[in-house]
Amino acid sequence: MESTFLSILAMLALGLLVAVSGGVAYLTAVEWRDRRRRDRESKEARRR
Repeated sequence: MESTFLSILAMLALGLLVAVSGGVAYLTAVEWRDRRRRDRESKEARRR
């Protein structure tokens, strides 16, 4: 019984770790993309 509970708890912790890591990776990628877009737009604005 205790072994099953600990196993379920460990799997839940692993799932949450994967979900949080995926969220951080997603937010990092979105920020990187937005920063590139802003830099490109500012360079175009300076040319004008």
